[in-house]
Amino acid sequence: MSWGRCKIAVMSKRIKSLLVNILIFFSVYYAVHLYQTRLTPSGTAPEISGWMLEGKAFESLHASSKPVLVHFWATWCKVCKLEQGSINSLSQDYNVITLASQSGSFSEVKKFQIDNDLKFPIIVDQNGSLAKQWGVVGFPSSFVVDENNEIRFVEVGFTTEIGLKLRLWLAKYLA
Repeated sequence: MSWGRCKIAVMSKRIKSLLVNILIFFSVYYAVHLYQTRLTPSGTAPEISGWMLEGKAFESLHASSKPVLVHFWATWCKVCKLEQGSINSLSQDYNVITLASQSGSFSEVKKFQIDNDLKFPIIVDQNGSLAKQWGVVGFPSSFVVDENNEIRFVEVGFTTEIGLKLRLWLAKYLA
């Protein structure tokens, strides 16, 4: 075998190995995603009722004519803190409702909102009953609900801003 053919054979093995590793990575990632979202509802989104930090009752999730990001988080969640900037940014251009679950009283969540300069709308889910209704098994959990009130995407754990924007954009066209 010539030196050139030997180099090609070695490169071919490396490429095959790389492709197998990528396939394994995505298979494991998808399996974890399926496990994390196993309890989440599909189809029509459950209704949300509660009080906003501003003191007014939350109006129906079903009232929106655009996709909505429903984002469950907790004040004690380190990963949620990493996402706060993205959720703040998204709330400027998209319909976003967040639920602070198992994060203390209204006054404690309000203090957290002020201390962290959070601009997004917040419902306090003090005992986690709304999170349970939505099948949340970990924080943060994000649901993209389309204009027909159908859950289109569910993500558990850290999700990038661009990933959430893409899902909100896609939800418009999947409705």
